[in-house]
Amino acid sequence: MSSRFVIGSRGSQLALVQAEWVKAQLSLLNPDSDIRIEVIRTTGDVKTDPLSVIGGKGVFTKELEDALFDRRIDLAVHSLKDLPTIVPDCLALAGICQREDPRDAFVVPKSSAFACASIKDLPAGAVVGTSSPRRLAQLRYLRHDLDIRDLRGNVDTRLRKLDEDKYDAVILAAAGLKRLGFENRITGTIPPELMLPAVGQGAIGIETRADDAGVRKAVSALDHGATRTACSAERAFLRALGGGCQLPIAGYGVVYGQLLRLEGLVASRDGKQIVRDQLSGPAEKADELGLRLADHLLAGGAKELLSGKDYEERTNEA
Repeated sequence: MSSRFVIGSRGSQLALVQAEWVKAQLSLLNPDSDIRIEVIRTTGDVKTDPLSVIGGKGVFTKELEDALFDRRIDLAVHSLKDLPTIVPDCLALAGICQREDPRDAFVVPKSSAFACASIKDLPAGAVVGTSSPRRLAQLRYLRHDLDIRDLRGNVDTRLRKLDEDKYDAVILAAAGLKRLGFENRITGTIPPELMLPAVGQGAIGIETRADDAGVRKAVSALDHGATRTACSAERAFLRALGGGCQLPIAGYGVVYGQLLRLEGLVASRDGKQIVRDQLSGPAEKADELGLRLADHLLAGGAKELLSGKDYEERTNEA
């Protein structure tokens, strides 16, 4: 590994926490190295329009990849769920770090009088904030009586809007809340059987140049085998469906020894139609399992959902 290299990161609080964690781990493993973080502003950070307006795929990652191409940085740290499933040939997904809690969490205001042990306990008509089509569709399927409204911004911004009583509850990734030290704000986590997570949710992906053997070797020390296996299956599933984070698609893999169980879902935006299935197979054939599950869902009605008018208006997963 080179004695000096640069980590690229988005400038959000969560992105920087993740980049600082990667820096700390690499510094422990390579104490003589000079490692610094460079903040890169992405299209998704600058613009607040829906993904369908600003371009969809890669809006949180393209500028980081450009910085890798230009050799301004040596590795890029991503929330894996933001990273498109097709990585450019000259780049490599050199590390997938051990996954944090992959579940979604619901949070109520500090002043809330709701005694909620579950999302099912929210009263009819409660205003719930989310900017994720995946969460929105599954929420509507679970609770058609909720008033679901758009919510964008960083985690702290969303919590501030919640505490200003603009919402009765918000749905956020449990991993982000925990990494930012907001674990005490989690009112309840939503089990995958009720709300299937986004592909890659809770995992950190580290991208490098494919020909940079030194940096790739250093990053590989942070790779977590079971997380890579599960996320590889999830990403293969999403890639086969041709979807991205702007569609109501969910996928979640779990490794049990040598066995991998993968569950996937495609929904209509209104939550009235959900196609869901799961498969198990050898962990060593993760990509193949993802492709097979995608075929199952497409044959079971997902093809019609993905090609329908239901997806003409899209917003972003967050």
